[in-house]
Amino acid sequence: MRIAVDEGKCIGAGQCVLTAPHVFDQRDDDAVAVVLDASPAESEQPAARAAAAGCPVAAIAVSGD
Repeated sequence: MRIAVDEGKCIGAGQCVLTAPHVFDQRDDDAVAVVLDASPAESEQPAARAAAAGCPVAAIAVSGD
């Protein structure tokens, strides 16, 4: 699994950080999401998928399932 955030789409809602805090964080200056672990461990993958599904602007891409 690979995770990516489209920074141009991200509105800083923070749902990804709440859903998968070991995979995502937010920048301090503009709250745009950043990926902490682009290839999360299997135990973190369900939360990463849920974060992608819950993103209000579909800024998170999951590939290589």
